[in-house]
Amino acid sequence: MEIGKKLKELRIKNGLTLEELASRSELTKGFLSQLENDLTSPSIATLNDLVEALGTNLSVFFKQEKKEQIVFKTEDYFVDEREEQTIHWIVPNAQKNEMEPILIELKTGGQSSVIEPHEGEEFGYVLQGKVQLRYGDEEITVSKGQTFYINGSKSHVLVNDFQQTARVIWVCTPPIF
Repeated sequence: MEIGKKLKELRIKNGLTLEELASRSELTKGFLSQLENDLTSPSIATLNDLVEALGTNLSVFFKQEKKEQIVFKTEDYFVDEREEQTIHWIVPNAQKNEMEPILIELKTGGQSSVIEPHEGEEFGYVLQGKVQLRYGDEEITVSKGQTFYINGSKSHVLVNDFQQTARVIWVCTPPIF
């Protein structure tokens, strides 16, 4: 961690000049400049005084924010292969998010797990082949390039009774897979 850089960011965020921070912390403007440029290091006591003058504490100052992953590659996926289906969790740890996208591959004769009624919504996009969406008492064929959007109020399942493997992007909210 670059302490000086973080101090400078915090000072600017608080709208303070070096002179104002020097006055608040009883340190010289020159010393603060050297700190911000990482030319010197403060003692723990001095750093504590500085972060308090900037309206925070050492615990918060040193807390590293975990960078949010925005783009996911195939090597990030978690894959569960079964006889009739392969599920790719395409956003790792999506259970903590509002929605959970998966890529499901259904072999001929395969079907997804039956999803019992739940609160929430689901969206699917057929990338390859076609599937039967069994939604309550309805049976709807969804083909390549088509989408479905349902609420979770009825039990539902995807079935591949066709000759080609089907691939579907399936997004659920809240996460249920």
